[in-house]
Amino acid sequence: MTVAVLRLAGVTKTFRAPRGGGDVVALSGVDLDVREGEFLTVVGPSGCGKSTMLSLVAGFAQPTAGEVLFQGQPVLEPGPERGVMFQDYALFPWRTVMGNIEFGPYALGVGKAERRGRARELIQLVGLEGFEDRYPHELSGGMRQRCALARMLANNPTMWLMDEPLAAVDLQTRIILQDELLRLWGDGGSAKRSTVLFVTHGIDEAVLLADRVVVMARRPGRIKAIVDVNLPRPRAAQRSSPALAELVGRVWDLIRDEAVRAIAEETN
Repeated sequence: MTVAVLRLAGVTKTFRAPRGGGDVVALSGVDLDVREGEFLTVVGPSGCGKSTMLSLVAGFAQPTAGEVLFQGQPVLEPGPERGVMFQDYALFPWRTVMGNIEFGPYALGVGKAERRGRARELIQLVGLEGFEDRYPHELSGGMRQRCALARMLANNPTMWLMDEPLAAVDLQTRIILQDELLRLWGDGGSAKRSTVLFVTHGIDEAVLLADRVVVMARRPGRIKAIVDVNLPRPRAAQRSSPALAELVGRVWDLIRDEAVRAIAEETN
């Protein structure tokens, strides 16, 4: 049986509403095991707690009830073994590409020669050769995300936590970055893959990338269903396959009513 590297057990998260002072239940009683080396995507209507779940796994926040376990230990704070990549790049504007990628190892006390060598390897890996000394404002959106990906990988994390990392780029760039992400993960048959928790609004993206798709219900966020994606890898060849289209349709059927109700509740 495949080992669960991450476990959410009865996880509930409640926030104090900024207006009115009432409580908002973002997640309610979430139980989930994430298997070692799998690519797990999370989809659902806006406000269903997808990003909150990822924040709890990252250690940026603590659950109101239940527990989050990583490799059998409670998640109490952020750690380099859980790398995070955000939608808005979150690059340091005063640091170059090289400086951004080096930052994680620098913060961990890695020597200059070692961290510089690691950064150069990653720059080559993500296709940013020649841009080492550029600042984020000098890069395209796709290049910024490549830099953010390399920065996440610089600490060799066991788990990748990705919060809509490709949502801010155009469609063509998004497709290219999906393929690059899969390549770096080991979609072509790597024996040792990192574990990925990937939040997205894109149902086609979720199915294309994943081993399993977690479908969330509207707030309070709960797991409505988990869909197995039994498609062969590498996945790039599956983009236009009828099997992928069928799975996309199945996931959309699970989300449609939740999304309509979520919109109705927001406008009332």
